[in-house]
Amino acid sequence: MRPSRARTGQHERALAPPRPMRNTPLMRIVCIGGGPAGLYFALLMKKARPDSSVTVLERNRADDTFGFGVVFSDATLENLAQADLPTYQAITRRFSHWNDIDIQYRGQLLRSTGHGFSGLSRQALLDILQERARNLGVELNFEQEIRPDATLPGVDLLVIADGVNSALRTRFAAWFQPEIDERPNRFVWLGTTFPFDAFTFWFKETRDGLFMVHAYRYEEERSTFIVECSADTFARAGLDPADEDATLVYCERLFAEELKGHRLLKNRSVWRQFPTVKNARWHHERMVLLGDAAHTAHFSIGSGTKLAMEDAIALVDALGEKKTVPEALEAYETERRKVVQSTQRAAQVSLSWFESAERYLGMEPLPFAFGLLSRSLRVTHENLQLRDPAFVAQVDARFAGMAEKQSGQPLARGLRGDAPPPMFTPFRLRDVVFPNRVVVSPMCMYSATEGTIDDWHLVHLGSRAMGGAGLVMTEMTDVSAEARITPGCAGMYTEEHARAFARVVDFVHHHTPAKIGIQLGHAGRKGATRLMWEGMDQPLADGGWSLLSASPLPYFPHSQVPREMDRGAMDRVIADFERAASLSVQAGFDLLEVHLAHGYLLASFISPLTNHRTDDYGGTIEQRMRFPLEVFDAVRAIWPASRPMSARISAADWAPGGLPPEDAVAVARLLKQHGCDIIDVSTGQTVAEARPEFGRLFQVPFSDRVRHEVGLPTMAVGAISSWADVNSVLAAERADLCCLGRAHLYDPYWTRHAARDQGFDLPWPSQYAVARDFSPR
Repeated sequence: MRPSRARTGQHERALAPPRPMRNTPLMRIVCIGGGPAGLYFALLMKKARPDSSVTVLERNRADDTFGFGVVFSDATLENLAQADLPTYQAITRRFSHWNDIDIQYRGQLLRSTGHGFSGLSRQALLDILQERARNLGVELNFEQEIRPDATLPGVDLLVIADGVNSALRTRFAAWFQPEIDERPNRFVWLGTTFPFDAFTFWFKETRDGLFMVHAYRYEEERSTFIVECSADTFARAGLDPADEDATLVYCERLFAEELKGHRLLKNRSVWRQFPTVKNARWHHERMVLLGDAAHTAHFSIGSGTKLAMEDAIALVDALGEKKTVPEALEAYETERRKVVQSTQRAAQVSLSWFESAERYLGMEPLPFAFGLLSRSLRVTHENLQLRDPAFVAQVDARFAGMAEKQSGQPLARGLRGDAPPPMFTPFRLRDVVFPNRVVVSPMCMYSATEGTIDDWHLVHLGSRAMGGAGLVMTEMTDVSAEARITPGCAGMYTEEHARAFARVVDFVHHHTPAKIGIQLGHAGRKGATRLMWEGMDQPLADGGWSLLSASPLPYFPHSQVPREMDRGAMDRVIADFERAASLSVQAGFDLLEVHLAHGYLLASFISPLTNHRTDDYGGTIEQRMRFPLEVFDAVRAIWPASRPMSARISAADWAPGGLPPEDAVAVARLLKQHGCDIIDVSTGQTVAEARPEFGRLFQVPFSDRVRHEVGLPTMAVGAISSWADVNSVLAAERADLCCLGRAHLYDPYWTRHAARDQGFDLPWPSQYAVARDFSPR
């Protein structure tokens, strides 16, 4: 980030309306901001178009910078080498390189190797970029203030790279539409003379709370030393956010043992809150945002300078490929935004991990360290195994030992006799032991007739069980005809339904080691709709039925208005769930899950978006949970005590005014008190206007929070598709089981193929034994 303070410059540029862009090799380009983004773009542009005029205007001195060091991964340095070899060579002559990450936690030092990072003085980087830019003919002007309302005369391209507090971005906010989210944690950027020989994380528990250090060496006798803590810890410590000297004294005293007599250094080292910056648009006419002015990513993944310099590469490439500046800026934003958004998602997950670090303090050191290393979801169990096989072997051995003890079952070993991957360890709930941690998610087939399933479901569920999954779940199975989502939904409200399901259950039990669970639900206000392929959630044109909900709110404006449930309706629904539970016992299921998510009937009581009641079933989360818990208790009373029960919840509504995170934890805690054995943690689908933040493993953090704050096993769902992701989620103790839906639709034998890929010998049915050694070409 660049500093927010302003300096009155010696000169100010005159105002003038922009002139039309000309498709000509000669261009006049001005970069506002002399940080890595502006300087690197300027030198790359001058190199690409030597006949163009490229000027950098910077409000600070050439030797006046904020912070101490910057970090580059080996992959980033490769990108820089391809973009401009002299700059890369100058950087590599001055950087400090390391392969290790050290984690100091609860009196133990854990080291992971094979990571490949380099640290460099921020001022050294700026010196290198300034020198290279001058040698190429870039005009550098320092201590020149640009007024926020400035537009420069005769300029073909105005590059706005003046940092996180960009004045020009603010001036043109109507076009760029910036969104800035100040995160709650406090951090201070310090330096030290301590020569760290690895990228180092320290976790220091004090009476005021947890303090965390992110540290790395950037030159022979200097290191960056970032201290971070929660807002509550900061307040309890009585720190003044603006007092550098007091901060230095406090931190030197706090880390005296670790620093071993070395001093801390300051450079505008005041406590800050990290601003996550996003912009709806990055360009307007001849103006374009670059680096922190366009986007930020949390320092915990060391991405700010990387993003800035790779922005510069992408922008220069776009200008070289397109005929006009507007076309180039559009192409730059279109292509670059995808990369940045991916990085920002990883950074967001990483910063959330540090904001929530105190919840992990009860973890053992090894899974804590693995969770830290994989926190951004970019480092997986698989690629960490490639980097540091010895470390992952320790993680796997510990996990396997815990699984063996928890399940009471002996473990199957890998082909080399080593510990199995985490996904292939058993897991016990009550008297039921799942042979592995892979779950086939409930997936509606919309293929039943009057609630009765048929051969489609036998093959669908049976093949996934044959495919090696440890638990196969039915689709949401409705407790009455009026509880269905569509006319094609499965039901469990007649003896015929139970017999049809028993056929599937018997097949799974007789031919596979898998367990099978049933998910019982009631569609509520989302019922009486068309089959998925005829119009998802769209109301039936005819043949519908009356709907129930917590409050009389239609799903879409054109949907049927449901009846608000009275006591009589509640009693009838409870009776329907009791009947369905009894029939599920009769069918022989191993696990029963009550669906409390996705805006269906029981979920409509839980979310404040769908529950507007003023009686005892509305208001606080405890009151909104009353009816769902009445249903859960009624089912638990019928379901055998030896068999587990789960509940699927929506931990977030992804809509303003929806369920807050603390209420999701309260929901899980209440379910635990009522005998729930495991929480299936999903999100969303509560209201039609929801806007989920989709991405790989996007729902896993909600499972993580419930598991650690409630102390209850969880199933993780949501864009889990690779066995590397499954192992990562499990080894980091973010969930106990992983649910995969689309992956199993694409490949019923997903689990068997995952075992083969990892060298794990998953037993095959005798009928298929000849395929054990088959290698697809």
